[in-house]
Amino acid sequence: MNIKEQYRILEFGEFGDERGNLVVAEGGIDVPFDVKRVFYMYGSDATVVRGQHANRVTELVLINVSGSSKVKVDNGYETQIIELNRPRMGLYIPAMLWKDM
Repeated sequence: MNIKEQYRILEFGEFGDERGNLVVAEGGIDVPFDVKRVFYMYGSDATVVRGQHANRVTELVLINVSGSSKVKVDNGYETQIIELNRPRMGLYIPAMLWKDM
């Protein structure tokens, strides 16, 4: 299977007015699975690489709420680098797809 058919870029709804912006990402609707856990990283140096593994069962959606970051995905045959650079953008990673963040 082509690697671009394995991961998916998600665009979440964004609502805003003079008070600011609000992004909505609902599990089972905007995110293609029920959300069971949320974790986030911050304060990392630009040279730090996280992840470096695939999950056997767990599906992920990565969201960069501030700034930008690059994620390398690898299915053992192909590699793709995706830049997360908007808070309404998510990267869906299915089980058994390697990721470096």
